[in-house]
Amino acid sequence: MRFEWDNDQARLYRDFRRLGEEALSKDVAERDRAGMFGRDDWTICAERGLLGLILPPEYGGAGRDPVAYVRAMEGLGHGCRDNGLMMAMGAHVLAAEVPIWKYGDEDQRRRYLPQLASGRFIGANAMTEPGSGSDALSLTTTAERDGDFYRLTGHKLYVTNAPVADVFVVYATVDRNLGFTGVTAFLVEPADVGVSVKEQTEKMGLRTARWGEIKLDACRIPASRRLGAERQGGAIFARTMAWERSLLLAPWLGVLEREIDECVRHCRRRRQFGKHIGHFQSVSNRIVDMRIRWELSRMLLYRAAAELDGTATTIFPEAGKLYVSEAAVEIFTSLTQIYGALGYSSEGHTERNLRDAIGMTISSGTSDMQRVVISGKLGITWPDTEGSGDSR
Repeated sequence: MRFEWDNDQARLYRDFRRLGEEALSKDVAERDRAGMFGRDDWTICAERGLLGLILPPEYGGAGRDPVAYVRAMEGLGHGCRDNGLMMAMGAHVLAAEVPIWKYGDEDQRRRYLPQLASGRFIGANAMTEPGSGSDALSLTTTAERDGDFYRLTGHKLYVTNAPVADVFVVYATVDRNLGFTGVTAFLVEPADVGVSVKEQTEKMGLRTARWGEIKLDACRIPASRRLGAERQGGAIFARTMAWERSLLLAPWLGVLEREIDECVRHCRRRRQFGKHIGHFQSVSNRIVDMRIRWELSRMLLYRAAAELDGTATTIFPEAGKLYVSEAAVEIFTSLTQIYGALGYSSEGHTERNLRDAIGMTISSGTSDMQRVVISGKLGITWPDTEGSGDSR
C-alpha cells in the first residue's frame, strides 16, 4: 500500500496535529489523576469540525471519507497527549453518529446529527450489560411495545461518555426467545422518565473518558425514536462495530510515531558505560521492532478505512483493531524498559500511555473476541458436516 497524500489530506494532518500541539491537553496529567473530562478541549475540537468530519454537509458535517478521517486523527494523535479525550470522541463519532447517520430516518438525522457534529450534544453507545460483555448480543434489556411508545427495561454498564451524554444508542430485545434476531436499537435521552445514569468507579487508564452505567426502569420513549426497523438492531450493531473497529485506533498511529521519535532522541542523549544507549543492541533492537509494528499498524488501519464503504465483509476492521491495540501495548512496554525508572514513574508519560493502551485492547471488543470474529470470517469455526472438508 502506497501512502501518497493529496494536498487536502496533507492539510488535514497538519491542521489537526497543530491543534493537538497548541490547543489541547495542557493539563492532561492532572486531569488523568482526577478522572476529569476535558469539556473545553471537546468544544475546541467541535469548533474545528472534528466531530462532524465524516457526516454529510446537510447534517453539519464535512463529508470526508474514512481514509481522510484516519489521516486527520493520526495528526491529532501526534499532537494531542490526552488519549481519553480521543477515545471519547471516537465513541461519540463512530458508535453514536454513525448508526444514526446510516440507519436513522430523516427526522432523527435532523434532530440529532447537527447537534452531535457541533459538540452541543455528546453521544454514547449502550450495549454491554452485567451478564453480557463480549457476548454482546445475549442481552437481557427488553423493549415492550405500548401503542405509539416502547417501554425499555434493563441495565447497561461501562458506557463511554455516559455521565456527560445527551443521547444514547441503546440496544434491547423485543423478544428474548429470538436471540440475535430480536435485537432492536433505540435513541434514549437522559431526561426520559425511567432513565438513571451513574458514573462508575475509577478505571486503570483512559480516565479522562468518563464512563458509567445506565438503568432503564420501564423507560417510556416514543416509537419515533426507534432506530431502524424492529429486529434490525443486530445488523446496526455489527455495522457500527465495523466502523468503530476500523477507525477508533486512528489517533494511536500519531501517538506511537511521536513516542518512538521521542525515544530515539532520548537514546541519542542518554549515556551509560561511556556511550549513548542507542549503541546497545538490546536497545536498538527494541526501537527497530517498535518502528516495524508502527508501520504495520498504519497499513492495516488505512486498509480497513479504504474498504469500509464497500459491501464485502472483510477481516480488516477486527485485524486492524486487534493488531494496533496489541502493538501499542508492546511498544509502551518496550519504552518502559528503555526509559527505566523514568518510564515507570508518573513524572514521565510512558506509564499513562501504557495504561491507556491496555484499555484499547478491551474497548470495542477484547483482543480474544477480535480473534473469534476473524476466525469466523475465515471459516475456521463453521460447523462441520459429514463428508465435508479435506480428507487427506
